[in-house]
Amino acid sequence: MAPVSDTRAQQSAAVPEQMTLSLRTEPHARVLRVEGEVDMLTSPQLRTAVLDAVAAGPGAVVLDLDGVTFLGTSGLAVLVEARQAAQTAGVALRLACRERRVLRPLTIAGLVPLFDVH
Repeated sequence: MAPVSDTRAQQSAAVPEQMTLSLRTEPHARVLRVEGEVDMLTSPQLRTAVLDAVAAGPGAVVLDLDGVTFLGTSGLAVLVEARQAAQTAGVALRLACRERRVLRPLTIAGLVPLFDVH
């Protein structure tokens, strides 16, 4: 009988991170670059990072979404929550994206008019 191996452990080790975040501070803005998939598994991580950037104080928060490969409804919900938190804190929230895979879900959901999209 052949030995049984745990393929689940091998598969999870072989799967790269679904989303990566990097924060850069500019003179008048904090730029949060988002890369990968924003879905129900990764959106809590994005939520925490965006709300922390908003809470960091005055200046704008720019979400660079050009590296996003998938934007699901949970990601859209995070963006709406971030917008509300930014308005409450008096912080400008801007979305930087030109990719259809981000703009299309925003458009379908009717959210483009709510955001400052560049």
